[in-house]
Amino acid sequence: IRDDLVTGVQTCALPISLLPPHRFFWRVVGFLGLSAVVVAIALGIGVLGYHYLGGLPWIDALVNASMILGGMGPVDPITNQAGKLFASAYALFSGLLFIGAASLVLTPFVHRIMHQLHIEDE
Repeated sequence: IRDDLVTGVQTCALPISLLPPHRFFWRVVGFLGLSAVVVAIALGIGVLGYHYLGGLPWIDALVNASMILGGMGPVDPITNQAGKLFASAYALFSGLLFIGAASLVLTPFVHRIMHQLHIEDE
């Protein structure tokens, strides 16, 4: 690290480079895995909610949670009030979760592009 006498900014004398392709691949795999875990937890929340609050059998709860999480909409009608409130909240949650999961998947690519643009400035 050295100080620039004119601007007073510290700079690093080490060359800046991108992450090697094999390490970048594993970073992408890690973010995909994290995204899959987040989606699996959300699916579990949906299955439990549809089963206990919506009164659906386990397999129907799984189908409904999967369809809502995938953006397709509910399959089975919910008849009780607690189930309807849960279904409404879960649908809103699922929409935001989709944006979050997509952001996690795109993170390493956007990060790499930003580094590439920064390296070109140096």
